[in-house]
Amino acid sequence: MPEFKTEVAHELGRDQAVDRLKEFVDQVQNQFQGQLDAADGAWAGHVLDFSLEASGVSITGQLIVEETRARVAGKLPLMALPMRGMIERQIAQQLQTALG
Repeated sequence: MPEFKTEVAHELGRDQAVDRLKEFVDQVQNQFQGQLDAADGAWAGHVLDFSLEASGVSITGQLIVEETRARVAGKLPLMALPMRGMIERQIAQQLQTALG
C-alpha cells in the first residue's frame, strides 16, 4: 500500500498540543459524521492510531505529537494514490489550524 506523511511545527509543547488535537479530532468526527462510513481512533499518551473509511476507501495511520511538531503517517489504498499530495496538504492545513 502507498504511504502518506506530513508534519507541522508548533510552539505549544507536547501536552498542550495533544489536548488541542484531541478536541480537534472530536470536532472532525462530529463534522463529517454523515460523510464517513467509519472513523476510529485511540490515543496512547501522545500517539493517536486512527482509521477512516469513506466511499469504500480506507485510510489508516498514526498521529505522533512531539514537543515542537506533529507528524502524521499512514497507508492509502492504491486507488487513492493520485490524491496523495492533496490528502497530505489537507491534513497539514487542518493540523496547522488546530495547533495555530
